Amino acid sequence: MSALEIVLAVIDILSGVAMVVLFLVQEGNDRGMGVVSGTTTTDSYYSKTKGRSLEERLKFATKICAIIFAVTSIILYLSITKGI
Repeated sequence: MSALEIVLAVIDILSGVAMVVLFLVQEGNDRGMGVVSGTTTTDSYYSKTKGRSLEERLKFATKICAIIFAVTSIILYLSITKGI
């Protein structure tokens, strides 16, 4: 293995682990089940939007990690099979 392949493998592993951790940290979307069970929620505007910025940042970071993981996986595959 060349130095480029080792670096790409390390980046690939780290981005994969980061993506899994970010995915597990995100909140679930359980609000839809209240309609089915008949329960109503009387949440205020503050309680509905208080964590929105953190949730959005986690989603954005997960998307970035997924893109990095996909790109490094493709480049690593090409470098191993084709010798690029």
